[in-house]
Amino acid sequence: MTPRLVSVLSTVLALGLSAVTPAVAEGEHVDYREWRAAQLAQGEHEGTALVPGGLAVGRPVGVLHHEGRKYDYARWTSPRRATGFDATQAVASWNADTPAGTWVQVELRGDGTRWYVMGRWAFGDQDIKRTTVAKQGDEHGYVDVDTFVAQQPLRAYQLRVTLYRLTGARTSPLLRMAGAMASAIPDRFTVPASTPGVARGIELPVPRYSQNVHEGHFPEYDGGGEAWCSPTSTEMVVEYYGRGPTESDLSWLDPEHVDPTVDHAARHTYDYDYRGAGNWPFNTAYAAHFGLRGHITRMRSLSELEAHIARGVPVITSQSFRADELDGAGYGTAGHIMVVIGFTEDGDVIANDPASPTNEAVRRVYDRTQFENIWLRTKRYRADGTVAGGSGGIAYVITR
Repeated sequence: MTPRLVSVLSTVLALGLSAVTPAVAEGEHVDYREWRAAQLAQGEHEGTALVPGGLAVGRPVGVLHHEGRKYDYARWTSPRRATGFDATQAVASWNADTPAGTWVQVELRGDGTRWYVMGRWAFGDQDIKRTTVAKQGDEHGYVDVDTFVAQQPLRAYQLRVTLYRLTGARTSPLLRMAGAMASAIPDRFTVPASTPGVARGIELPVPRYSQNVHEGHFPEYDGGGEAWCSPTSTEMVVEYYGRGPTESDLSWLDPEHVDPTVDHAARHTYDYDYRGAGNWPFNTAYAAHFGLRGHITRMRSLSELEAHIARGVPVITSQSFRADELDGAGYGTAGHIMVVIGFTEDGDVIANDPASPTNEAVRRVYDRTQFENIWLRTKRYRADGTVAGGSGGIAYVITR
């Protein structure tokens, strides 16, 4: 249940992303921008080439010595994106194909700041260990795993993606999408309840997987159980679309192992610095490996989420709560990921909650008002009365 513990800050900030939607609450602002496929022709190119589907290494502009290997690289820098408000956070998302011998590094900077590494990514783990980078902080802000937290107002940003391939190789990574969110939302313990809408009575046939049946599995990937809610949820959605690892992909696993695709997802989302499989954009990048589109966003209400369900898109959400704040859950958590798959006729939430004892028990119905509050709030009380952070409406959106 705690793959991604939300930081406790002196001023608790919401951690999250959003799609391109106007803010509705006073003081709430969200801006998301992505560059995909041919849009990647925009910006500054240093040795990159626009190819069908995205960007690849064209003529390398440098060589990097990394972990005993030499990699040629090329680099793309996005146009400057003005947020239109004083943002307090920024989070990057990306979709990239990384064949053996290749990887990408994603960075972000604001006006007048240094470049901050938001992730070093490869789907596999034979060339590099996919990772975030710790101890990136200065007077402008710092990186908290996958989130840039601004110490000074962030009014504009740029992304930079460096594509690496083994020196002398012809194979290149393919950057299919790079995007980022900037946001500023107010501190809040409670949020207004929304009215049930377009998704009442809709339930999507999303496969059910329990994280708890993996308790103690693969300690090198954080040991299953409560640590695997994020990859378990991501794998459910990937398989909903009929995608996922093949039998050949799973050959590294004992064929008798329970739900091996979940183990595969945990291995291929694992962040070697964070030491967990709950890195948000690492999970959507995993889904994109199978030809899907994935990004992290921040939503403003269950009504907004309902619009996705009505289009056939399940939504992965992040929430934290005490055991007495979500009827029927039977547990409390500092941070947990689950999949919203539909709504009852009364508008209550139907979720595939991986914090369940068996696959059959994964489907849950949660009270709409309770669920909306624990998902959207940015502050909460712990059982001991101290204040901790909430996700502020974090969602993984994965589509075809």
